Amino acid sequence: MSGGREYLEALARKYVHEAMVNERIGNKIDAAKNYKKAAEIIMMLINNYRNDPMVHIYKSIAEGYARRAKELEEESKISISIGGEKAEREEPEEDVVKSYILIEKPSIKFEDVIGLDEAKQAIMDAVVYPTKRPDLFPLGWPRNILLYGPPGCGKTLLAAAVANEIDAVFMQIDAANLMSKWLGEAEKKVATIFGYARKVGASKPVIMFVDEADGLLGVYSHEIGGEARVRNQFLKELDGLGDKGKNYFIYVIAATNKPWRLDIGFLRRFHKRIYIPPPNKDARKSLFEYYTKHFKISHDVDFDKLAEQTEGYSASDIRDIVIEAYLRTVRELFKMNKLDDSPRPITMEDFLQVLKHRKPSISKEMIRHYEEWGKNFGATIA
Repeated sequence: MSGGREYLEALARKYVHEAMVNERIGNKIDAAKNYKKAAEIIMMLINNYRNDPMVHIYKSIAEGYARRAKELEEESKISISIGGEKAEREEPEEDVVKSYILIEKPSIKFEDVIGLDEAKQAIMDAVVYPTKRPDLFPLGWPRNILLYGPPGCGKTLLAAAVANEIDAVFMQIDAANLMSKWLGEAEKKVATIFGYARKVGASKPVIMFVDEADGLLGVYSHEIGGEARVRNQFLKELDGLGDKGKNYFIYVIAATNKPWRLDIGFLRRFHKRIYIPPPNKDARKSLFEYYTKHFKISHDVDFDKLAEQTEGYSASDIRDIVIEAYLRTVRELFKMNKLDDSPRPITMEDFLQVLKHRKPSISKEMIRHYEEWGKNFGATIA
């Protein structure tokens, strides 16, 4: 039974992580959905382990997630933020677009993205500098950028951060969701999305972020005609953006964990193809310091040693490790029935115990695969 409990706990943590990531970048609708899923799974734990001493804390946590989901749903109904301003009247086209993508200015900034210095510089060169001083780029600049690499390493956060840096409207498109919901008329939806971007982009920079781009623009051995039509429509729309004047600040940033599945025509249109690697040792140390800054940390915690022992761990993995280490201190409070006390500081032993059970999500073989693809198709900075 303990295996089932651990599975449910891990699944709940996964949904909470997804919720927090979406909340950080302003995606309230998806954040609410993930908080709801986490609450439902914790309620399953309660139902399956009614005699467990942790039941009362599980219930409190589930109620908190459900409450946060409801708050986010209410906030998303009030209005939708476009570049920080409230839309007074919804156009029919806007209603359609907003039904399956996020249009909101994210709150995350470049300083919130740990490491990735080369990727940040490539983004600055391609997006930030031209937007702020287009007169310095007489030959133009890349408007389509591909971010590729292992999951959990910061692709979504980086796209959100650049939107905030240039005060852009952030349009987040979930490619897989678009295909699954609208296959058969998805090409019309793609045209509507780009049409809306052009309308907004006439007066304000726009970042169109296509998550899981291989789901929309990948080539598979078994596909139906609708998928090919959607892919062709997307490429047509990209060409249409390129025909606009040089001061038309619409950028398409696509992210994928599987760049080798992408259509070659798509790759040709993305002049910047930037590898988002796992965090190196220095970045891993910074990530531990960043995620622990809100907790009490024992003097024996050695961030350098933790960074050494977490090679192959993504930024998302490290965040989960910190959360799990902190949860050990909270669990002790409840087991000792000291609910009014504060958790003790997190110790080095807490981290080491978590690492015994938490394995890296990125293998050396996976990294070689990305690096090999990058040698053939990558295009970052000189």
